[in-house]
Amino acid sequence: MRTPKNKQNLVVSVGVGIGLAIVVMGLNSATTGREAQRIPDVIESINPGPGDEVLRQSQVFVDLMEGYNAVLVLDGIELPVTRLDEISQGANPRPGAQVDIPPTAIYDPGNFTISYLPQEGAPIEEFSQGVHTGKIWYWRITDDRSKAKSFSWEFSAN
Repeated sequence: MRTPKNKQNLVVSVGVGIGLAIVVMGLNSATTGREAQRIPDVIESINPGPGDEVLRQSQVFVDLMEGYNAVLVLDGIELPVTRLDEISQGANPRPGAQVDIPPTAIYDPGNFTISYLPQEGAPIEEFSQGVHTGKIWYWRITDDRSKAKSFSWEFSAN
């Protein structure tokens, strides 16, 4: 014996099916993370990231792929760069001894990272409240800076 189709159940089923199809299509077409932020593949990580909110004394840190050099520009100020291998060159600090690190951007050629910590005597002593612009210029260590590419992003301090 056949039961007559209930129009209301049919309409609800079709509506649910269409809704699920729209959700699946939306999830498949959504761009998130690195793609949405358009971070180049050369940059493995960046902190603070685009749109992040940080404290006034927060460190800016960029981790590059192996084989890249970099300079950091914050709020239009290109920061002087000190290489970690230059700090320890010629000096043999004892284990646990303090090493004076200048108030500049620090490039670690062993890890291909560049970082900057706002501090007294540095070009930027603290981030003022509001939006800040970061820019990283990067190039292969086998090239010179004239072949550099850049990535810019914004973050805010509170």
